[in-house]
Amino acid sequence: MEDRGKNPMGTKMLNYQLKEEEVVAEIQELNAQMVGLQFPDGLRVHATGLARKIEKETGATTLISGDSCYGACDLSDRSMEGLVDVLIHWGHTALPLDYRVPVLFVEAYSTMEVFGSVKKALKFIEDYETIGLVTTTQHLHLLDDLAKYLEENGKKVQMGVGKGTLRGQVLGCNFSSASGLRADAFLYIGSGNFHPLGLKLSTNKPVIIADPYMNEARIIDEFTDRILRKRFAKITLSAGAKSFGIIVSSKEGQMRLEMAKSLKKLIQDQDREAYLILLDNIRPDLLMAFRDSDVFVVTACPRIAIDDDQIYEKPLITPYELEIALGIRDWEDYQLDEIIYE
Repeated sequence: MEDRGKNPMGTKMLNYQLKEEEVVAEIQELNAQMVGLQFPDGLRVHATGLARKIEKETGATTLISGDSCYGACDLSDRSMEGLVDVLIHWGHTALPLDYRVPVLFVEAYSTMEVFGSVKKALKFIEDYETIGLVTTTQHLHLLDDLAKYLEENGKKVQMGVGKGTLRGQVLGCNFSSASGLRADAFLYIGSGNFHPLGLKLSTNKPVIIADPYMNEARIIDEFTDRILRKRFAKITLSAGAKSFGIIVSSKEGQMRLEMAKSLKKLIQDQDREAYLILLDNIRPDLLMAFRDSDVFVVTACPRIAIDDDQIYEKPLITPYELEIALGIRDWEDYQLDEIIYE
């Protein structure tokens, strides 16, 4: 697998679940004395056990990040800069970012059985000849076997490499691996609805979900319609706003300052107020101080405005939704915001 990191020691991709022995060997090879450990929320339960093993077998001291982590765009490299010799990050693949410390990425593949849900999905794709196959990091190791299974059931399968993503991989903010594929429909392997929602909106093709965690298959259309109705309501509320707070993320992988400045100009060109607000973690209590803003535009992770909007007092909208509210973009051209890493 290609090395896509840009740090002094390179970004090393370790293709396994939580292979402690390989991690220990890497630490010993590096002769690291201070080791940072970081996990997404679902894997943090393994933190102390892994720290115990690492310290016992390498003699290094570990420093566990206790903060939430939402992806490779949200690493602890800045907070651990100068504190650790290497940061080991479980659960995500590297992005083409300038990480502040050497990072070892451990792709925590799921051991969940997926073929049951894929078999159930066959009835939803029976009318489509060519299927685009996509998933998240947890199931990437199964894609070739899944493609073979679909081909044995009469389907042609396509998988693409995205900008900053691996073959067949989609992120919550990046669906570029699906763009350009001449697929009649897409089959998404994984849980939840956000990734297939983005896939649907970015490709305008039918999307079927094979969810191994629920052991079911479903189509995304009803959920998409429900979300679009909610987004239309937010845009309608925003159309008459006089003051906008434009949120800029201080996380390197989510910072889009130039975009925020461009949006500020679009708003001001319509004789409305706009202010840039820099935040690391976006929370309702932190926005309460900016009550004079009628609407907040999120240039950070696109999921914040879609997934969490119900917990905010004021409307949260995406950059594309702002353009619709300002009359610059037509509603028919609605699409989900993406962060594409070149």
